Order: sequence, then C-alpha cells, then structure tokens
Amino acid sequence: MAMESTLIPLGIKAPDFTLPDTISGKQINLYDYKGNIATVIMMICNHCPYVKHIIEKVTETAKDYQHKGISFLGISSNDVINYPEDSPENMKELGNNLGFSFPYLFDERQDVARLYEAACTPDFYVFDVDLKLVYHGQFDDSRPKNDIPVSGKELKNALDNLINGKQIDTNQKQSIGCSIKWKQ
Repeated sequence: MAMESTLIPLGIKAPDFTLPDTISGKQINLYDYKGNIATVIMMICNHCPYVKHIIEKVTETAKDYQHKGISFLGISSNDVINYPEDSPENMKELGNNLGFSFPYLFDERQDVARLYEAACTPDFYVFDVDLKLVYHGQFDDSRPKNDIPVSGKELKNALDNLINGKQIDTNQKQSIGCSIKWKQ
C-alpha cells in the first residue's frame, strides 16, 4: 500500500549520522560528505516499485548535479530479514549495475530513518550549505502506471533555485511510495 512522506518543518538542521556505504565499503559521515551548495538525502531501497520506477532518472540527476556542488546520499533503512532484496549485498549490486555516483548507505538499525522521520521510499530531503532543510518531498509527479514521464522536475527545481540563489517554493508535494519496512 502506498503512503505519503511525513511532513516535517523546513529549516530544521540535518541530523548527523555515519553509515556504511554498501558500494565502497567505507563509513560515510554526513558532515564529511556535505555539498558546497546542497546535500540531497534520498530514502530509497531496492524492492519498492515506486523507487524502481524512477531510479534510473535519479541516478542521472545525481550525476548531472554533483559537479555543481550538490552531494547525494542514498539510504536504505528497510528490514532485510523480511525484505531480502534490500540486503547490503543486493544494494551494492544495484548501485554497481546502475552506476551510482553516490554512496548507497545501509541503515541497519533504522536509527537514521527515525531521525529523519522517514515514512516511505522514495523520499527526498534537500539541505542547503548550512544543512538546513529547504526541500522535502517528491522527485516528480510520475508514479508506476500513471503515464507521466519521469523527469525529476520538483527536485531539479529546488536544486536549480539553490544553485541560482533563488527562493525555493515552500509549497512542496509529499513523496508517495512504499512504507519503510520497520523491524518487528
């Protein structure tokens, strides 16, 4: 069943974390990895059809914006016992197969998902240079089977406004996707 992301107030400071990157094997700390202009935290996973629907365009978008001072971090927080497709090994395989240019972090204890009040995948958080939340919402209006092309329009608009020093629209659409698969 699809659900919407949690509404959280803009302007909050990004909670710090250190998580293992399933692709490189390194520990990644948010503050060490933050972008010069913005940092995008993406709650994603391998099995969710909503993520599968957009992941190639997400990968392309990250590659397009990383050279503009924007860092991207993908995080999967799902219970891998009940959702083995989301295991670190499978995360690494997906990241390598799609050529992720960003770390794909495993939140095994689900602490980061709780800190960010994550409710669904996919979900996008954009923090400015000071790691203050300026955008929290959807990638775009495309969903599996709705025939709207995947564009990344909403996320790209927020990033372009940051790059160009413009105000980001505070009327933001919540993400819709699969619920975070919490451990029992």
